[in-house]
Amino acid sequence: EHIASRALCVNLSDMAAMGAEPKWFTLALTLPAEKTADTWLQGFSRGLAKIANQHNIALIGGDTTAGPLTISITVLGEVPKERGLVRSGAKSGDNIYVSGTLGDGAAALHSIVDKSQTLSPPSSRLIERFYCPQPQIALGIGLRDFASACIDISDGLIADLGHICKASGVSADIYSQQLPIHSELKQQFKQQSLQWATSGGDDYQLCFTVAASKEAEFEAWVATCKLVVTKIGNMGPMAHNQSPVRLDNQTISATSGGYNHFHQKS
Repeated sequence: EHIASRALCVNLSDMAAMGAEPKWFTLALTLPAEKTADTWLQGFSRGLAKIANQHNIALIGGDTTAGPLTISITVLGEVPKERGLVRSGAKSGDNIYVSGTLGDGAAALHSIVDKSQTLSPPSSRLIERFYCPQPQIALGIGLRDFASACIDISDGLIADLGHICKASGVSADIYSQQLPIHSELKQQFKQQSLQWATSGGDDYQLCFTVAASKEAEFEAWVATCKLVVTKIGNMGPMAHNQSPVRLDNQTISATSGGYNHFHQKS
């Protein structure tokens, strides 16, 4: 159930980052012989159905084969013509926002896989955040009217914000004191919380930019809709031969600390 809910949620997060409304999905499922037990399939089906029902999306096809456990989900959605959110629209002077809290996904993963028991067991809140991250669909749809650029935070804030900077030709200044880190992380994981919030990934929140001229209207809309977003910095001009992302005025490589899809970190 956990595997299925996470697999579908992380794909829906990509829909949110584009301001799209998800409609359908396909599933290609490869199962080893030991996973064909009824109990495993029942749990997997239950997790998939739960998330699909929450977001009113339909499973419209796919395939099931034998082999190493592999889950491939493709989500299809709709967005009004020329109103989809992109990474390339940020301008110097835009404000940078994130939704929710940062670092929860990395904190949960470290607690789950910790073999030395030096970390406390993950709380129910962290378990939920890791296995069932909430795709920010409603926020993404609303951001069509306000955001100049948007991305979801899967590989880490610095790495993913770096993608916006590269696509838009701008730089970013973010400030650690403004980052929304849950009090649980600050108290229980004091040493790691900032690193997890900036580079841990697996948060599946949205990072987006809003022009200063739209700031007041945007924040009024957020308050009306009771959404949780935090302003964490601002965009500036791209500096020559420098990394585009700065934390507390210190230059940081956009690829350092973020998740690397092709190389296992030691």
